[in-house]
Amino acid sequence: MPLDRREFTVALAAALVSPAAFSQPAWPSKPIRLVVPYPPGGFTDVTARLVAQKLQERLGQPVTVDNRPGANGIIGVDAVAKAAPDGYTFGVVIAAYAANTTLYPKLPYDAHKDLAAVSLIGISPLIAAVNNDAPFKTARELVDHAHRNPGKVSFASSGNGSAAHLTTELLKAQTGTYMVHIPYRGAAAALTDLMGGQVSLFFDAASGLINPGKAGKVRLIGVASDKRLPAAPDVPTFAEQGIPNFTGSTWAGMLAPAGTPKDIVKRVADEVARIVRQDDVRARLEGMGTIPVGNSPEEFERFIAAETTKWGDVIRRAKVTAD
Repeated sequence: MPLDRREFTVALAAALVSPAAFSQPAWPSKPIRLVVPYPPGGFTDVTARLVAQKLQERLGQPVTVDNRPGANGIIGVDAVAKAAPDGYTFGVVIAAYAANTTLYPKLPYDAHKDLAAVSLIGISPLIAAVNNDAPFKTARELVDHAHRNPGKVSFASSGNGSAAHLTTELLKAQTGTYMVHIPYRGAAAALTDLMGGQVSLFFDAASGLINPGKAGKVRLIGVASDKRLPAAPDVPTFAEQGIPNFTGSTWAGMLAPAGTPKDIVKRVADEVARIVRQDDVRARLEGMGTIPVGNSPEEFERFIAAETTKWGDVIRRAKVTAD
């Protein structure tokens, strides 16, 4: 019996499909690598490992964390940018990724062309901590003291261009104060000198300051967010203390090499959104002072663009350099 027109069209399409198309294994068919541009144990690493564990359970393949620290996250991000766009390499970045676009005149990758946004995992507003012997006990008192004593307040950061550094520069700009920056090689050293009284002020993610605050080693005076954090409900926002529109945070989000199939990127973004909404994951993130998000690639791309603009303006105005 001869084929009708519809049957002929279907048969012809099937004949024209390359045999190789039928040999492509379903994704994922092998382990997935999740690059973390920072050392083990910090905010980025802990967040990435939490998501990696859940992704492994949902995808049925191992998800291994590959720590590639160095150069304010640039080394690890470059490893993601240069990886094969086959859906088996992703990376987790933080706010420094957006700042680096302005902070460094030359990068080994093009953030716009070599990398693709996947999903924003969560946002961690920074908390301001001061030495227990500092002559100010609230954010309002800090600003007033800095006004009366320009250059007499020193603030620590985990490095030039870090979220801690740029958030304090933003506070200075918005309040018209002058405070002296003391950069450190990492948050641990900065916190040590804050407790020892060598510096007066230090902004950091809640995960690094809540325990020292509870132990009485430092005083937590304000959170740079529009809402108080569930992990630190007794710490008021800056807005509550008469310093409106002041926000600063670090955040964790997933990237992929540019050219990674869009259906895979969307699948991972969807999985991240499901993961951060799980009760146990949400509780873990909120306990770290992180607000779970889990959004689409398009939403995360817009978020990165906004962060790049925000911190780029701060860097240029304050003449911040990477050195």
